[in-house]
Amino acid sequence: MKKLLSFGTRSCAGCPASLAVRRILEAVGDNVIVVNGTSCLEVTTTQYPLSSWNVPYIHTAFECTGAVASGVESALKKMGKDTHVVAIAGDGGTFDIGLQSLSGMIDRGHNVLYICYDNECYANTGLQRSSATPYGAATTTSPPGKFSIGNKTFKKPIVQMLAAQKVPYVATASLAYPDDLERKVKKALTIKGPKFIHILAPCPISWRFDSSETIRVARLAVETGMWILCEIENGKIKINVTPSERKPVKDYLSLQGRFKHLKDEDIKKIQEKVDDDWKAYKKY
Repeated sequence: MKKLLSFGTRSCAGCPASLAVRRILEAVGDNVIVVNGTSCLEVTTTQYPLSSWNVPYIHTAFECTGAVASGVESALKKMGKDTHVVAIAGDGGTFDIGLQSLSGMIDRGHNVLYICYDNECYANTGLQRSSATPYGAATTTSPPGKFSIGNKTFKKPIVQMLAAQKVPYVATASLAYPDDLERKVKKALTIKGPKFIHILAPCPISWRFDSSETIRVARLAVETGMWILCEIENGKIKINVTPSERKPVKDYLSLQGRFKHLKDEDIKKIQEKVDDDWKAYKKY
């Protein structure tokens, strides 16, 4: 069977983006047009004159993934073609630069599946912080030091924001749970209107862990509660994985060099935030 994303991309060892996209395309099939915002995924799969994509593919700028996907979907509708439109962008192109484009796509009700693979920084352009960067993380624009903990803000609640905008289907996913990811992609494609899937994408380079540990880090994020696997359909939330006993967040943070400067009181603050988030999700 022909791979819809070829092997041999220029991605780093252990790259979560290519791992996620292969599973996404397996779920979608070849009746698709992919719109991909500038990102690590784009630069490692489309270096001229080569391309790793074996489906129709459009590269677009950071800020207009949602707009381009909207145009493609409108054109297909006008032509009477039933082809899936899948938009893929990183956290920088979703949480920050491309947020208004995404919001407009949702507001107009375009039948597009938008997928954000979230490595919690601008990994493609120098490891700068984004509004998806977690509290305390070291990046090139939020370096820790005598007077700084690193990143001073908690992660933007993009899932809750889009659910509040009445997106029919919003879900989170993880590389450590590939069957769950594939199920959510297939489910999203059965729903008319805009859909959003948010995938945690641990990056060995920017998070500073060994490239063999990508899946382990992704799984620990769920087991510690740092990442909640859920889906919100028409405002109703369902938590897909509830750890029988959540591991301490320290287990997750200690594997990553970007958190090595944190003190016990900093880790306690993160643990308290995770505990509060779980309570909030269960009341949602």
